[in-house]
Amino acid sequence: MTQTIFLAFNWLQLLQPQWYIEHGGLWFIVFVVFAETGLFAGFFLPGDSLLFVAGIYSNDLIKGALHFSTGSAILDLIIIGALIAFSGIIGNMTGYWFGKKSGPYLFERKDSLLFKKKYLFQAKEFYEKHGAGTIIFARFIPFVRTFAPIVAGIVQMDNKKFSFYNIVGSIAWVFSMLIGGHYLQRFILSSFGFDLRKHLEVIVVGIVLLTTIPVLLKMFMKKKG
Repeated sequence: MTQTIFLAFNWLQLLQPQWYIEHGGLWFIVFVVFAETGLFAGFFLPGDSLLFVAGIYSNDLIKGALHFSTGSAILDLIIIGALIAFSGIIGNMTGYWFGKKSGPYLFERKDSLLFKKKYLFQAKEFYEKHGAGTIIFARFIPFVRTFAPIVAGIVQMDNKKFSFYNIVGSIAWVFSMLIGGHYLQRFILSSFGFDLRKHLEVIVVGIVLLTTIPVLLKMFMKKKG
């Protein structure tokens, strides 16, 4: 059985939120959020779309993982959100710790073709001025949310300041995505009879566009200017 599942696995499935829900449920999502926010190798994981789809399947997820439902959609979302948000907080703390441990070495390293120490000092200055916004809003940007806590550790961002905004950012990101997915599904289904669960690919594409287009536009305008 295990061999059959392994042979049927396709690496592209790692980009599909539905695959995580079907093959691991809530606990798999908890791990994925930790990996995406705390490990270098997790940058490609589908954080935003996974959380949005998790909101759509919130009732199924809590029953599958905890074997019960509170009977209240709000309470179910709070339980699921608390577990995932905690994982995201631990993930960022892991990335911060790694960056902080490797930071002193990088600040002592000599400049080379691929490494310029001045960029570390610029990043440190940026975090000191805009640390709150960086840690919170990075949660909503693919790739950036993976590396932001690591860079924060490298530039020795204040631990208490990082911890506070790490918690705020994780809660805001997780609950906004879960609630958005859950209630958008209910609204569209009741108003138009359109079941988002049958068209998850549209959600994935839409969220990717919403989260990446602003970043690409900003990069283009900066380059143009």
